[in-house]
Amino acid sequence: MSRLNICPNAYYNYRKHRKNAKQNTKASILKTIERIYHEAGGKPGYRMMKQLLENRGVHLSVQTVRKYMNVELGLKSVTRKPKYRYHKGPEAFHISENLLNREFTADARNTKWCIDFTYLFLADKKKRYNCTIIDLYDRRVVASANSNRIDTELAITTVSNALKSCHGETGMILHSDRGSQFTSKEFVEFCKENYNAEYELPRLSV
Repeated sequence: MSRLNICPNAYYNYRKHRKNAKQNTKASILKTIERIYHEAGGKPGYRMMKQLLENRGVHLSVQTVRKYMNVELGLKSVTRKPKYRYHKGPEAFHISENLLNREFTADARNTKWCIDFTYLFLADKKKRYNCTIIDLYDRRVVASANSNRIDTELAITTVSNALKSCHGETGMILHSDRGSQFTSKEFVEFCKENYNAEYELPRLSV
């Protein structure tokens, strides 16, 4: 220090002030990042934040913005799932009377059936659909069928399988929800007709 005629105290004060100035600049940038983040509703990620900072004359590398935002401030982009848009199904061909009237018990087999769909998630992450009919007398599965489509054809297949397994008994009530598969023209007309000479189709209830 003596060769440059610089007092040690002056040198260390210079370093201290320089460090303080750097810290003040960083603190100001952090406050700016927080303000931009909250004004934008938490949407910006660090890449977007870099551009928004540049629009305000603050030029930083992507790595620095990521460090300030994600690590030091703990701010991350808030990703929102897209709002579900309801798609109205086809208009009901016919809605049957609710014959069960919330009486989900039965005094004998093959007098009251319930039919419904459910989802199956397989090991390969593919989704399939199941349609099952249960007997309200003992909750046994009367028939069940799977498909890669949740449609009227799957419902008709399940009812056909159920009729084959009931050994000629007829006159049961088939209760479902008001899904388009059960109120479609194809399903209603199928249930109005005879399956074959041996079986009479069940009465519909929703």
